[in-house]
Amino acid sequence: MTRYPSLLRIAPLLGETTSSLICRIACRYGMEAKVLRACWKWRNYPPGHEGGGARADAEVLLLAAGRRRLAGLCGVEEGVLARALPSWGEGDAKLRAEDDDPVGLWRVGGAVAGPVAFGCRLCTARRTGQGLLAVRDVPRWERVCGRHGRWLLDADANQPLEHLDLRGLPEVVAAQRRWASVSRRAVRAGAEPERVLALARAVVARWWEQAYGWERETVWPQRLHLGAVFQPESVPSAVPSINCSCGLANGHSWVVRGC
Repeated sequence: MTRYPSLLRIAPLLGETTSSLICRIACRYGMEAKVLRACWKWRNYPPGHEGGGARADAEVLLLAAGRRRLAGLCGVEEGVLARALPSWGEGDAKLRAEDDDPVGLWRVGGAVAGPVAFGCRLCTARRTGQGLLAVRDVPRWERVCGRHGRWLLDADANQPLEHLDLRGLPEVVAAQRRWASVSRRAVRAGAEPERVLALARAVVARWWEQAYGWERETVWPQRLHLGAVFQPESVPSAVPSINCSCGLANGHSWVVRGC
């Protein structure tokens, strides 16, 4: 077994972005992420939002020398990192294979492996001992943390929320538990599970946009109220997600039937 000269062992989370892991390593060593990132030679700059500010879903691609350096800094075998980090084996034309320097390249997370979301800080603390920000490549049908009742939001949006609190909405947590069954039914019906979820999401979002006459609607306003109880400071930005998540709790089954 290869030994790495690291003072601490910082294990990756399953599906974590490489950029997220680098940030967590920096925090464990008590330094800013930009200081630790100086250990690599970068071909470009970190992606940012149009209005300024770094993107939380930024991802990095590393050549072999850069991957070895990361393994040395976190004290974890490269095989473990390869299984956990979706971008580990990804390449790019701007990364020359013959380059022996620890070279890195910035990309947007969704363009490398798939849509990325914020991790549950409570789960991260349980797993690593520190409740640090983590960003992971997680399918949209696995975005609910059932243990802590949190709907984990996309990391590509320039907004302050990392999650929505679902303590008052147990049906959303139950919906995710039913997803495995819905996925199997979709496959039997000849539909891709990803398209089923996208269709259900689109339909629910359309319902929200056309939610006229709230006095005749009873279920969704109650769900919205329960969701707002736990995130009152961000109700305007949370409203569509709260209603989409609640609607998806009941939308999967009939969407499968309609495929």
